[in-house]
Amino acid sequence: MIHSPALSPPVLRPATLADAPFITDFNARLAEESEGLRLDRVRLRAGVEAVLTNATKGLYWVAEAEGVPVGQLMITWEWSDWRNGFFWWIQSVYVRADWRGRGVFTSLYDFVRDQAARREDVCGLRLYVENHNERAKRSYERLGLGRTAYDMYEVDFRKGG
Repeated sequence: MIHSPALSPPVLRPATLADAPFITDFNARLAEESEGLRLDRVRLRAGVEAVLTNATKGLYWVAEAEGVPVGQLMITWEWSDWRNGFFWWIQSVYVRADWRGRGVFTSLYDFVRDQAARREDVCGLRLYVENHNERAKRSYERLGLGRTAYDMYEVDFRKGG
């Protein structure tokens, strides 16, 4: 039986500083596609590099197919005094358009979920989604994520990057 590389699950790996160019590009695409925002690429690149050089800020995971990046996901964390544990926040999720619907996000999510579930200091996973991104909402719900009772509010001092 011949196994098609296009149907093989992506290879997941932690991101390195060498990945900063494509992570910056993926994040810029994410902002434009999901919110119509054009981010300042210089600031964005500095923000990506800040995470890649300081794991206390977050962790990026990369999904590759045939050695080419096809998706990404970043984890940050927030302490919950109510639960005496960390929530891992899933952020900066992006899958290249030509790889959507092929299980890339599912692979990334399942990996992160398994990692979090093994840790006693992690009490759950959270993410936020743009109000009108129905496709993403359906994907998250299919994976067992549910809406919370919270709405998000913010003051953004650097809106639009």
